[in-house]
Amino acid sequence: VQLQASGGGLVQPGDSLRLSCVASAVTFNSLHMGWFRQAPGKEREFVAGIRWNGGNQYYSDSVKGRFSISKDVAKKTVNLRMNSLKPEDTAVYYCAAAYGLIASTVSDRGRYDYWGQGTLVTVSS
Repeated sequence: VQLQASGGGLVQPGDSLRLSCVASAVTFNSLHMGWFRQAPGKEREFVAGIRWNGGNQYYSDSVKGRFSISKDVAKKTVNLRMNSLKPEDTAVYYCAAAYGLIASTVSDRGRYDYWGQGTLVTVSS
């Protein structure tokens, strides 16, 4: 699986931004895709995830209600819509993929075998 992330940038607090991740895979069956982020000096943390088949969505508590993950099957793309951005959302955002995850493991970065390059999101006034 190859992943190509895009969409980062500099925005002000309260603004919105959409990240996209294009995936190329031999099969999308049982594929699970997620977004993680890593702020300076901090560990990489789970943000959101989606199951390719069925579309189950998962969110960290810190972004629930503000971020929305979706998929575009035709474009083989997973999008992360980020609303009401805060300075603490500033980080490098990574998309990742794994096969065969169960609900209890979707936030575990160690379960993801495939990673895209990061895209920087900066929220600052």
